[in-house]
Formats: sequence, structure tokens, C-alpha cells
Amino acid sequence: MSDFYQTGVVATFHRLNAENQTTIETKLEQYAEERPIALVLPSLFSELKGQALQNIVEELKKVNYIKEVVVTLGPASEKEFIEAKSFFSVLPQKTRVIWNNGKRMRKIYKSIESEGLPTGLEGKGRSAWMAYGYVLSQHQFNAIALHDCDIVTYTKDMLTRLCYPVTNPGMDYDFCKGYYARVTDKMHGRATRLLVTPLIRALQKILGHHPLLAFFDSFRYILAGEFSMDVNLARINRIPGDWGLEVGTLAEVYRNTSISRVCQIDIADNYEHKHQALSPEDASKGLHKMSVDICKSVFRTLASEGVIFSDSFFKTLMTTYARTAQDMLKRYEDDASVNGLLFDRHEESLAVEIFTQGLKRSSEVIVKDPLGVPLIAGWDRVFAAIPDILDTIREAVEADNR
Repeated sequence: MSDFYQTGVVATFHRLNAENQTTIETKLEQYAEERPIALVLPSLFSELKGQALQNIVEELKKVNYIKEVVVTLGPASEKEFIEAKSFFSVLPQKTRVIWNNGKRMRKIYKSIESEGLPTGLEGKGRSAWMAYGYVLSQHQFNAIALHDCDIVTYTKDMLTRLCYPVTNPGMDYDFCKGYYARVTDKMHGRATRLLVTPLIRALQKILGHHPLLAFFDSFRYILAGEFSMDVNLARINRIPGDWGLEVGTLAEVYRNTSISRVCQIDIADNYEHKHQALSPEDASKGLHKMSVDICKSVFRTLASEGVIFSDSFFKTLMTTYARTAQDMLKRYEDDASVNGLLFDRHEESLAVEIFTQGLKRSSEVIVKDPLGVPLIAGWDRVFAAIPDILDTIREAVEADNR
């Protein structure tokens, strides 16, 4: 059973009564009549062959409060796009598949870029962003929920809990992030446990109290990809198009709404999905690349808040991070021991060493180029440049789905 302790600056909603799921689902169905919800599913074609997505589809068949499912498809041929449409056609909700590299959508991306507006690199961030544009084009949704398509332990209760705080008019949060434990016979979630949390706490040691760092440190699983949000946040948020997506999204939420309207919720007793390889020898892959992108996102966000970085600052940070991560590693080792879990100290220590390398690489990039690759443009900016863009997106998606 979860504890009920409130920590940090954002509201935390715990999983204290697993028996109440039917009750809140019934309420959610009532609220969604007046406050419709769209579910965005960023999916790779390869995931259609996996057991995880097949189970997700079976669970979504039981959901009555989602008005539309928007599947935003990664790189896919025409044959694969047709197969994806067939795969998701079994859902009872209105369902649309966005063919991001199809002829019509490529033309839309080019028209946006021709106005000098960045659309990011091909990937999850860009796919999710285009799905938000399609949802906005319909002018009928109150909220957007998003989760990945590789969740092995998925149940419809996860989605219910994720949507409830944003859709319940008595709660009326603008943004709700999911959290959970990631445990099998050992602890997972190394990027959160051994990179992001110790990095944020190392930064706090050096900078002292900073509101943005306090905000980040309030999230129990800062890299969780599951969230729901008021549709107006989708209109104004800018997001990174790389592995900094989750941290960058939180940074935009911090800028664009009040902290009192942000919450996190325990959506599962345990959560299992695809694990990234550490890739110690190649900084362009796996958790190694993820560490570089995440650190760059954190640093650029802090720079935009007026924090000044220098070579000496980063040297101090690397030492402070390494010490903080090693201290936390010992805590996790002891936690694993208490719970009878496996713990490979060498593997965990190697992860800290690779993350330290990622931190070093990202700091070098920041010193040379503080701005870096621009964030994907907010939809409000796109509307200003191309007033009829929403109609164009809606027509393109509908034409592809005929």
C-alpha cells in the first residue's frame, strides 16, 4: 500500500484504495460527457507486433470515457500505415492514425518549417506534437491524455487514474503526471534513480533553493511518459524533440500554469515496459544518449531562468553529482536488500559512470552553444503564422484515414 505523505510543491495523489476504481471510472464517464478527453498514443510500427500493445488495445475496448483515440505513428511505409489502421480499427472509440511521414503530413511539416518554425527531428516528441495539433483542430476536447505503447503491465485503471484529476471539475488540474514503481526481481528506472534525481539535488547543493529545481524534485518519477493535461497547455507548450521530452514538458508546464494546478498520481502498483540498453561505448544510443539529452534539457531550462553556467561550475557539478549519485546508490542497495531484490553494484556503478560522461558531454555542448536545437514551436505560434493550419491538418488526417 502506498503512503499518504505529501512531499514537494506539487499535489501528490496516492493509491490508497484499490477497490474504488469502479467508482471513479463511473464518475469519470459522467465528467467526460461535458469535458471530452482525447487519448494520444505515440506508436512505432514494430510495437504492433508486441504483446504489450495488443493488451493495451484489449484494455481500451473496455473504456467508455475516451471520445477519440489518436495514434501518432512513427516512421512507416504505406503498407505499414494501412496495417496500423486495421490493427487499431477494433477500438470502439473514434480512432485516427496519423501517418507522420505520409505525403500529406510531410507537406504540412514543410509548410510550417517554411515559416521559420522548428518542427523537431523525427521521433516521439514530434509525433506527439502533431497529434496535439490534430486534437486542437477539432475544437471539442477539454483534455488530452498520453501514454506509451510498450507498457507490459497496462490496465485500464492506469488511464482512469491519469485522467481523473484533470477531468473532475471539482479538482480541475491543468496537468497530471503519472508515477509508479518499476520493479521485477530488481529495481529498474536507472535514468531517474541514478541520473535525474541526483543531478537535481547536486544542482540544489550548488545553487541553493531554486523554484524550478524544487518543482522538478517534487516528482516521484520525473521521466514517466504518462500524463494528462488541459487542452490549452497543448496549445502553448513548446517541447524538445529528443530524450529531453519529459523534462522539457515539465519545464513548459512550470512556465505556463500555476504550480497549484499541477499534480502527480500513483497509477500502478508496478510498471514494466521496454528497457533501454546502457550503451557505454556509444554516446549516440540507449541510456548514454538519453543522459546527454536530458542533461542538456535541464541546463537550457535553467539558463532560461537566469542561471549562469561556466567551465568551473560544470567541474564542480560533475564532482557533486558523482558523490550524490554514489550516496543514493548505497540507499538503493540497502532498499533492495530489505526487499529481497537482486542488486548488481557493479552494473549500477557503471551506470553512474556513464551518466557522468553524459553530463560531461552535455556541459561541453552547453558551453559552446547555449541555445542548441530550438524547441518545437508552440501551436499558438504556428496558428499566428499559418491561420488555416488546423483545417489543413484535420483534412489531411481524415483523408489518410478514409
